[in-house]
Amino acid sequence: MRSTTVLPGVPALPPGPGDVPLHRLEVSSPGAPPFAVGSFEEVGPLSRWDRPHRHTFYEIVHVRAGSGTHVVDLARWPVRPPQLAVVLPGQVHHWEGGRGPEGSLVLFTDDFLVDHPGDRELLRELGARCGFALDTAQDRWVGALIAELAAEFRQRASGHESVLRSLLHVLVVRAARLPGGPAQGPEPRVQGRTAAVADAFAELITRPEAAGRTVRECADRLGVSPGYLTQAVRAATGRPPGRLLIEARVYQAQQLLAHTELSVRQVAARTGFDDPAYFSRFFRRETGSSPGAFRKHHSRPHQSLEAPSAPA
Repeated sequence: MRSTTVLPGVPALPPGPGDVPLHRLEVSSPGAPPFAVGSFEEVGPLSRWDRPHRHTFYEIVHVRAGSGTHVVDLARWPVRPPQLAVVLPGQVHHWEGGRGPEGSLVLFTDDFLVDHPGDRELLRELGARCGFALDTAQDRWVGALIAELAAEFRQRASGHESVLRSLLHVLVVRAARLPGGPAQGPEPRVQGRTAAVADAFAELITRPEAAGRTVRECADRLGVSPGYLTQAVRAATGRPPGRLLIEARVYQAQQLLAHTELSVRQVAARTGFDDPAYFSRFFRRETGSSPGAFRKHHSRPHQSLEAPSAPA
């Protein structure tokens, strides 16, 4: 994925033909941590953008008012405050209809999780669920934690980066305890090199350029044998890497069909298929629907994908 952060005033990169716009995290200076927190107004107009787009960063959203729909990939979540949502890097999302959301956002890149690598798995599972309804007590502690993060971020006192990482870790772990959240604890189920390889594989298969790669090609890229990669991924997820590669390929095809105007032939090529007919058979086998029928059911009317003139 292209550079994950930008400096103030750097415009959003124009999307390529058929691409979904990619937003990067704005930081105050070249040495600033890849982290930001604030209200929707403070983050800027792109925080409420009603066009499908992706991020290079994680977004934790605390919605305290508003209405409409939060569309994440292929799921539509009614905005019913108070809510907590997690949007993962690479997920396609936008806000639709109603009165725009009000509340706070916590934005950070994968690099900011260096002190608590186990949080990556929790965030992946939170992002798969996306929306969590909050009761009064939950809304209160989420708001208090984000207020602490915002105060620390504004003050930038000595050691503020470590405090921000610690407070973010608490927010992620407590969010994982919400009803419907990940069942496991905050630590990865495997440790050491095995966990690192499994995490690297999980990140690798989300990249568009990974479409069509085999387990052997992924293992070569990660510097391990195919057998060790299979062992590490099975230990971390309970599933074989080949199956996860197939699911990642289907997910990418679904995003392109739902959120771009690329032809089925072009979607097939983007996801590593030379033969559109074989792609269609693969897609139907995995989803139960043809690419055309899937697009008809999930796509929204075409609108311009140009970003407003605001920081990325």
